[in-house]
Amino acid sequence: METLEYYKSLVGRLPLLKQEIAKIIVGQQEAINEILITLLAGGHCLLEGVPGLAKTLMVKTMSEALDMSFKRIQFTPDLMPGDIVGTEILEEDHQTGQKIFKFSKGPLFAHVVLADEINRTPPKTQSALLEAMQEGKVTYAGTDYTLPKPFLIIATQNPIEQAGTYPLPEAQLDRFLLYIKLSYPSEQEELDVLKSTTGTNRPELKTVLTGEEIAALQKLTRQVHISDELITYINRVVRATRPQDTPSAYVKQWCDWGAGPRAGQALVLCAKAKAVLNERYSVIPEDIQTLAYPILRHRMALNFKAEAEGITTDQVIAQLLKDVLVS
Repeated sequence: METLEYYKSLVGRLPLLKQEIAKIIVGQQEAINEILITLLAGGHCLLEGVPGLAKTLMVKTMSEALDMSFKRIQFTPDLMPGDIVGTEILEEDHQTGQKIFKFSKGPLFAHVVLADEINRTPPKTQSALLEAMQEGKVTYAGTDYTLPKPFLIIATQNPIEQAGTYPLPEAQLDRFLLYIKLSYPSEQEELDVLKSTTGTNRPELKTVLTGEEIAALQKLTRQVHISDELITYINRVVRATRPQDTPSAYVKQWCDWGAGPRAGQALVLCAKAKAVLNERYSVIPEDIQTLAYPILRHRMALNFKAEAEGITTDQVIAQLLKDVLVS
């Protein structure tokens, strides 16, 4: 049975986890924190960045430091659902000589799955992830197969190459807890990358947490305190993204539709996870305000006028947070 001391020891190791990841990944602290928040909250995230920003290396490094199985799926236009989930193969029983079908598990059966360039595969294949993301299982030929726990899908997409891509349906976008955007490194960070990655030395990573310990931290995350006032604030922020309900003239001007109730659930859970990551056991308003961007940016649709004027979703969220104050 988990004790308070046990939980405290796990939370105390989270800074060590970030230190291990920093041995390989230079900079990108905000993105790393948001991936860890996704993991603690028990969800999945979409990672967007131009090529060469170490998206794959970041995810692989995290899985190594966590002692969790890792699989990468390269999404291509000819990828089929069976290539992700798995398929039945015909095998012969050497004792009886009978031939039987046996389910061969696909790369989806890992603790951490990197869905690389998810928008390069058709919607039929993208939808193969929906059940896995929502239910933690897959169904094949009428049989349910449970996925490993904890289970984290990190999907990536390239924002600059749109030829030959298939935009993710809104229903699938909404299932990603966070939409994380990677930025270019600073000049000093880029200089450090050049120095640290072009030699022969590769730092050895230590295992900081196991899958079972992450599952315990996920349980702890849900027990973190959040006041009724802050839950009301979250509800007001989410409802303010909807043009028909918002007090913000800015949202009315630039948005076609806003976020659904799942966004509010995501804000509560992720705010709790951010508190745990910062070794706190209570949510503060700053947790909600910083996470509003990766949680809401893929759940709001801007109108044609906004796109023509170059208005971004993040700009709308920034103004919304000014208009909706903590009571």
